[in-house]
Amino acid sequence: MEIIRKNKEIMTEVNRIAEVAGYLWTKGWAERNGGNISVNITHLADDAIKALPAIAPTRPLGEKVPCLGGHIFYVTGTGKRMRYVAQAPFENGSIIRVSEDGSSFDIIAENPIVPTMEINSHLMMHNYLRSIGRKTTVVLHTHPTDLIGMSHCKPFLNSEHLTRTLWSMIPEARIVVPKGIGIVPLKIPGSMELAYATIEQLAHYDMLLWEKHGVLAVGDDIIDCFDAIDTMSKSAQIYFNARMAGYEPEGMTDEQLDALVPAFNL
Repeated sequence: MEIIRKNKEIMTEVNRIAEVAGYLWTKGWAERNGGNISVNITHLADDAIKALPAIAPTRPLGEKVPCLGGHIFYVTGTGKRMRYVAQAPFENGSIIRVSEDGSSFDIIAENPIVPTMEINSHLMMHNYLRSIGRKTTVVLHTHPTDLIGMSHCKPFLNSEHLTRTLWSMIPEARIVVPKGIGIVPLKIPGSMELAYATIEQLAHYDMLLWEKHGVLAVGDDIIDCFDAIDTMSKSAQIYFNARMAGYEPEGMTDEQLDALVPAFNL
């Protein structure tokens, strides 16, 4: 669709999505078709784009998303690899428009690529965040090896303990992820149960660890979402490296961590 490619703001955002998709692959966080991305681009779309006709049959949603009526998203495709999203985002993702009543969506541009199987979950998250007054535009889900590894250790399935451990490895962890990391118990990938459990935790956190599955981050900028996950992954690596060297890492003290709060206006 030439009309999309002529919109410089949308193309800039899609290129940033492709950039992050490449990072996810090179990090080893996106095996096969692992992970998915959705970005609200409504604010970048002009009236002509908003009025584009559907290029595939309308698809119903599992649950209405009334706060997203008429909103437009870029969404990675079902079964698509992040390594290919990085190279050709429009051949491996869709531009979709949610119906005015929030009950369904249409694919409106480029190729009729079916969105990620977790499209219901993504839109429910976007809808929830809008419903509480947040203008969050990004939902990013990926599979960081080290953080998933921590979810196989029962003590780290406690959000307070996991957050404290990761914060204490490097100062940047608390600076970049000041709310910490929430925990979502193991649910079937793509299920409504996973969506509901995730939304419950989004009331408190911008990053969640899905037990034995992956990590989810929400925010206003896809690069920032990637950076938050990357920072917590670095903390996990430091923790594991110390343990493999034969000792329990000391970590920063509570006093040292608390000193970061006024210093960085957290």
